[in-house]
Amino acid sequence: MVTLLWIIAVILVIAGIYVILARRDILWGIVLIVLGLLVGPGGVSIFNV
Repeated sequence: MVTLLWIIAVILVIAGIYVILARRDILWGIVLIVLGLLVGPGGVSIFNV
């Protein structure tokens, strides 16, 4: 489960960076990055609350 959370978190952060750089949509990019940090087991995992 921890590995799956890491993979999801990495995908969300990479998608956020892509949205910021390629589509120039800063708000959605920041939302995706923050979600990636919240899902990641090293962060404040929303699944442990």
